[in-house]
Amino acid sequence: MSDQRLATPELPIVERRNWLIHQHYIRKDYDTCKAIIKEQLQETNGMCEYAIYVQALILRLEGKIQQSLELFQSCAILNPSSADNLKQVARSLFLLGKHKAAIEFYHEAARLNEKDWEISHNMGVCYFFIKDFKNAEEHLNIALQINKHNKSFMMLGKVHLLAGETDKAIEVYKKAVEFCPENTELLTTLGLLFLQLGKYQKAFEHLGNALTFDPNNYKAILAAGSMMQTHGDFDVAMNKYRVAACAVPESPPLWNNIGMCFFGKKKYVAAISCLKRAHYLSPFDWKVLYNLGLVHLTMQQYASAFHFLSAAINLNPRMGELYMLLAVALTNLEDVENATRAYEQAVTLDE
Repeated sequence: MSDQRLATPELPIVERRNWLIHQHYIRKDYDTCKAIIKEQLQETNGMCEYAIYVQALILRLEGKIQQSLELFQSCAILNPSSADNLKQVARSLFLLGKHKAAIEFYHEAARLNEKDWEISHNMGVCYFFIKDFKNAEEHLNIALQINKHNKSFMMLGKVHLLAGETDKAIEVYKKAVEFCPENTELLTTLGLLFLQLGKYQKAFEHLGNALTFDPNNYKAILAAGSMMQTHGDFDVAMNKYRVAACAVPESPPLWNNIGMCFFGKKKYVAAISCLKRAHYLSPFDWKVLYNLGLVHLTMQQYASAFHFLSAAINLNPRMGELYMLLAVALTNLEDVENATRAYEQAVTLDE
C-alpha cells in the first residue's frame, strides 16, 4: 500500500505575509512592519495590495502625506472596486488641502458604498472648508441619518454658525445633547451659544452640566467664571479659574479674565501682571491690549495706556470705544488736537 500524503493548503504568495503585517501594524511596531512589507513587495513584484495599503498608512502617520497618497492611488488601481481605497485617497487629498479633489473621490467611494457614515461626514467637512454650506449641511444630515455621531452634530452646528444661522445651530446642538447627554464638548458649546445670546439661565444650566461630568473642562470653567465675573462675583470666579490654571497654565483668555478679576477688586498691580502674561502668550489679541489700556488709564499712567490702546486700534480699527479711551489718554497727555480727532473717530464709529 503506497504512502498517502495530505496536501496542506498554501496561501497564495501575494497574500502570504498579510497576517504578519497586520499583527505588527496594530502593535505599532512600524519598523518590523516596514521590513516585512518590503520582503512581501519584492516577492510579488509590488502587486500585493494589502502591503502597499499598510505602507501608505504608516507613511501618513509619519507625516509623508504626498507619498502615502501615491501609494493609496496604486491600491485603487490594483483594486478599483474597493470603497476603502478610494476613501484613503480622498483622506490624503483632504490632508493636503485639496478639498475639491477629495470630494470627487468621496463621491466615487459613495457610489460603491452608499451607507457609509464616514464618507458622508467627510464630504460634509470638505464642503465646509470650501464654504459650500448648502452641500455641507446636506451631507452631514445624511451622515446623521446613517449614524447619530457627535462629530457630525458638532460639524453641522459649525456649518450653521458660519452661515450665520445661530437658531439652527442651537437646534442641532440641542438634538445632539438629547442624544449624547454626557458629552461635555456639546454641553459647553451649547452653553457658550446661550451666553452669546444673553440667555444666562440656560447658559449656566448647560455649563453646569458640563462641569458635573468633567470638573476640569477649562472651556466651561472659563465661560462660567466669566458669567460670575460679569455679575461681580470676583472671588467665586477666581476659585473657578484656579482649577482651570492647573489644566491650561498657558491660556491667554484665562490670564486675561484673572487680570480683570483683580481689576474688579481694585488690585491694579496684580491685574497688570496677569494681563501682561496674557499679552505675552497672545500678542495679537486686541481685547488683552484694550484691558491693559483700561487698567493703565485707571492708574493714571497715561503714556502706557496710550501705547496699549494704539496697539489695540491697529488690530481692531472699527471699535469706537477704543478711540474714546485713547482720547481720554491723549487729553491727560495734553495733546488736545489728537484727542479731538480720536473723539471724532469714536463718534463716527459709534453714534
